[in-house]
Parts: sequence; C-alpha cells; structure tokens
Amino acid sequence: MFSDRKMAERPVFDLASEPGFCALSLMKNLLKTAALLALALALVPMPARLARAEADDQYTFEVHNAYKEKIVRLMASEDGKEYAKFDIGKGIEPGETVTLNWNKSTNNSNCDWFIKAVYADDTMSEPAEVDFCEEDLVIDF
Repeated sequence: MFSDRKMAERPVFDLASEPGFCALSLMKNLLKTAALLALALALVPMPARLARAEADDQYTFEVHNAYKEKIVRLMASEDGKEYAKFDIGKGIEPGETVTLNWNKSTNNSNCDWFIKAVYADDTMSEPAEVDFCEEDLVIDF
C-alpha cells in the first residue's frame, strides 16, 4: 500500500557539525536549568506547608487519663446525642496525658462539643461539655 510512495527526504540537522558547538557546554546549561527548576518547585509549596502546620496547631487539646483503666476510645458529639469515634491511636494509659488534633473536617463547626471516654473495662465516662476553642485545653477523664 505504501510501497508505491516515496518518502520525502528530510535534511538531517547535525548539531555537532555547526560551528561553535560544544556538547559539554550544552549539557552544563541543561543541567543548570534543570537544577534551578527543581529548586524553584521545591520552594514554592513550602509556605503552604508551614501555614497548614500552624493552622493544625490551633486545633489541639490534651486528654489526661485520671482513671485506673486505659482509655481505648473517645467519643465526640456536637449535639450530645449522636457520637462518633475520635481516633486516639493505641489508647491512653492511666496517668498519661496526650495531645490530640481535631480532624480538619470540624474546622468550621461550633466550639462546644460533648466528649466521653470509653475504658478498657467497657465502662464509659459521663459526657463532658467542652469548649474546644479554649487555648491550652486539658480534659481530665
């Protein structure tokens, strides 16, 4: 099908035959450009990462376990009726105080929440009404 057609001959551009060409110089310029581009891309998102870290810091609170059993779960509720699990990792040992971070999905919610602890012996604390906008908040269970 294509055997009847002749391909048009294209002129071959040989950069090495050009006067003043230096492959080493070209390679150095390409490497410099790539390094500058990589540096610029690395620095641009840095302020955004720092801003996110600062925003996260304002939504922390501490929980102190004053009970004899390990806290295995925290339950949080905005209305005091429907509770959802609050991630505390492996739990909070008796006498231990840990710093916890609110999930970003709650950033636009009210400050007042109800929170209760569930212990390793399957008992549960009474719900505490807490103002999470309070700075240096420590909740004792």
